[in-house]
Amino acid sequence: MIMNHRFEIRRTVELPATPEQIWQAVATGSGHQAWLFPSGDDTPSAVGDTSMGHRVEAFDPPRHFKAHLEGEDGFFNTLEYLIEGRDGGTTVLRYMHSGVLVEDWENQYDAAEKHTDFYLHTLGQYLEHFSGREATYIGAEAPAASSAPEAFAALQRQLGVEHAAEGEAVTVEIPGLEPFEGVIDYRRPAFLGIRSSEGLYRFFGRNAFGLPIGLGHHLFSTVDAEAQQRAWSDWLNGVFAVA
Repeated sequence: MIMNHRFEIRRTVELPATPEQIWQAVATGSGHQAWLFPSGDDTPSAVGDTSMGHRVEAFDPPRHFKAHLEGEDGFFNTLEYLIEGRDGGTTVLRYMHSGVLVEDWENQYDAAEKHTDFYLHTLGQYLEHFSGREATYIGAEAPAASSAPEAFAALQRQLGVEHAAEGEAVTVEIPGLEPFEGVIDYRRPAFLGIRSSEGLYRFFGRNAFGLPIGLGHHLFSTVDAEAQQRAWSDWLNGVFAVA
């Protein structure tokens, strides 16, 4: 018998932005693409509209946004954002994610918590360095071989950043793309973030949770999205080519 487990993840972060800037980031399709992942053209304007496949249940810009998805057998997924402006130009965001996990739920919950921290950090980086700029999202998944325990370490060696700590400058060279300089803005055992002057490069060591490694980049300059997608996909396939 499959066991369902309810979960709840709460975070409170202070962000370098106005409530209106945060609302645009969390409640619009173009905003999602700049720090999370593409959610289509959904830009709700009232309760009952759709956001990321969820029904909007609270819509009070720029203070309160909530979206809920209901499924079969008790499944649900809820995302809620409470936004409160502060003196000095910062804003407190209270984020809540609740729902139901099935099978391997402890591993899923661990992954959800750690992904939440990385995504919210990326939100802060977007608001601080790129707020208001449209993003091109480049996403790719490595081959199944990247689910091996040491795979994320191998990826970082290939990037040439295995010894770089947070705050250190790095140069990244990917075949088919111009080299770029950046700084390590986030480093955890299963996550790596590199910020350049033109983008946020995100690497997800999902092998820690039994899944293939992925990447999701947010690029804020004019780029050839097809060429970027092809180059990063080819690079991942090369790093984890099976002899």
